[in-house]
Amino acid sequence: MSSAIIFDQSRLKVYDGLLRLCEYAGQSEVWCNTLWGELLTDVQLYDAFVYYLEHHELPETPKCEGYSLTDCYVWQMEQDNLRRDTGKNTGQCNKEDMVLQAFMTMAQMKRTPEKYIRKFNDGRGMDQTM
Repeated sequence: MSSAIIFDQSRLKVYDGLLRLCEYAGQSEVWCNTLWGELLTDVQLYDAFVYYLEHHELPETPKCEGYSLTDCYVWQMEQDNLRRDTGKNTGQCNKEDMVLQAFMTMAQMKRTPEKYIRKFNDGRGMDQTM
């Protein structure tokens, strides 16, 4: 009697897509595998990542406390601008890294939403106008 192993190759393709994006973005294998673990434990986030790989745009879902992946992406861009002290998005900004960071931020925000809502609402510090 032979036993057949059923194997879902679609996950391999998604993982390969993640590895390629992480490599392009300059992320470590450890960071990449951490994000992979987050994707595997959250079906909505996994589906959103598949959507991103297929369409190269962020979907409207999932959301956490009203915030979307696009909101996470914009916040990551603002953080990158602050780190570089440019005040605007430059050619040095790796957009794929910002997308990956948005997925990680959403995964973390789903666990501790109040922490991220506070960060999102903190604004730009001294650059913020009243």
